[in-house]
Order: sequence, then C-alpha cells, then structure tokens
Amino acid sequence: MKTWIEDIFYVKKPIIAMCHLGALPGDPYYIKKEGLKEIIEWARKDLMALQNGGVDAVMFSNEFSMPYLTKVHTVTVAGMARIIGELMPEIRIPFGVNVLWDPSASLDLAVVTGASFVREIFSGVYASDFGLWNPDCGEIVRHQHVIGADAVKLLFNIVPEAARYLADRDIVEIAKSTVFNHRPDGLCVSGLTAGTQTDLSVLSKVKEAVPDTPVFANTGVRPENVVEQLSIADGAIIGTTFKYDGKFENHVDGERVREFMGKIKTSFRP
Repeated sequence: MKTWIEDIFYVKKPIIAMCHLGALPGDPYYIKKEGLKEIIEWARKDLMALQNGGVDAVMFSNEFSMPYLTKVHTVTVAGMARIIGELMPEIRIPFGVNVLWDPSASLDLAVVTGASFVREIFSGVYASDFGLWNPDCGEIVRHQHVIGADAVKLLFNIVPEAARYLADRDIVEIAKSTVFNHRPDGLCVSGLTAGTQTDLSVLSKVKEAVPDTPVFANTGVRPENVVEQLSIADGAIIGTTFKYDGKFENHVDGERVREFMGKIKTSFRP
C-alpha cells in the first residue's frame, strides 16, 4: 500500500529542495530599485537548477524576509503568489510553500497556487529569536478546511530553528503528543539554524516514537551525511547544501544538486 509520500513525490524518501525567495516588498532588505523582476529571475534560475539536477520536489519560501514575522503582512503573501504564478509554466515537479512564520498564510498561499504541502510551526509554545512563539493549531487546521485546503499536507516543524520549547519537555513526549493531538502528515526535525545538521540521536528518537508518521530531516543534510540521515528519516528538506560554496546567501549550484542526487540514486534507488 502506497503512502501519501509516494502518491505526491513518486519515491519513498523524497528530497525536497528549497527555492529561497529574495526580500519582498515590505521587507527591510527589499531592493526597491530592482523590484520583483529581479527576485523572479533569481527564483527562476534556482528552480531550473534544482529541477534539472533531479530533486523530487521544491518548496518556495520567503527565506530572506528577515527579520521574520509570526503574522505576515498581506503584501508578503501577494508577492509570493505573484512569483509562483510567474514560474508556474516552468514548474515540472511537486511543490510546496512556506510563508515564514505564519501557518495560516502558508495555507492561503498553498490553496491559491495549488501547492501540495506546507511546512510550518503549527503547535507548541517557544521562546525564540522572534519573541514568544505560540501558534494555535486548532484555529489553523479549521482555517485549512474553511478555505478548501483539505488536501494540502501539513509538515510540522517540532524542533523550530532559533527557538526552544518553553516548558521542559522531552522530544519523544513532544512527538507523541503532537501526533496524537494534531494528526500531522509529517514531522520535521531541525538543527539550530538553516544549514545546521539535524542531530541523528534526536531524529532517531522521534522516528522510534512515532513510527507510523513520516519524519523529515529538515536542516543540514549534506553529501557526507545523507546516507546516515536517510537511514532514519523518511525524506529530507535541503536548502543551503545546494548553494554555491554551501553558503546560505548564494544561488543554487546545479552541479552540487546533480552530484547530491546521484548519491541518492545510488544509495536509495537501485
């Protein structure tokens, strides 16, 4: 019996690549003189490098809308919809969206663009770089159904970047209670920041705690650790590793993508 992962991605352990969008209108670092045209062309170049390199899916995120908001402005969602709309004729693989860090806005964008999945912070209470982080999962999921996004898969980030659970709770306890109370489609386990390796022991504990729920390695998967990471995880979400020189701010390097996916095919897709 096929899982939802195979239904959407057509493989058992998908590699979901990040297509990071530049600072958008309303963001502090938006370059007004260049406008959206430059952002669209940057995203197009990265999308082509990722697709041609053989990734299984892509996820669009407003990665450079720093500092992030937990309640984004309308202009951010509108800008992302414009960019994805411009790229739509060229998207050949499944895609998802992530409006940092607003789960309701991510769902709005998903239902408008036809995205198959979203990744967000849906539950928990955290002390973070963005202040007190306290999403209301019940309201978010109700919003999902009201707007007709029932088919959009929800990937819960249960180890948020740049944040720590406010209460002293073990990761196993968090994983089990999140699955019981919120019924996520998948769980994402992260390092401290983008590009930081996901702790193998944490990844293993989460997977053992919820064996029937897909678990994704969310940060820091690289050629030298991917076999080890995917021996536990059900897939990986990759951004920085695919950039030139492995630097967060750079364009996607098509050769790095091809080499990485070549290793995936050798190790996991005989």
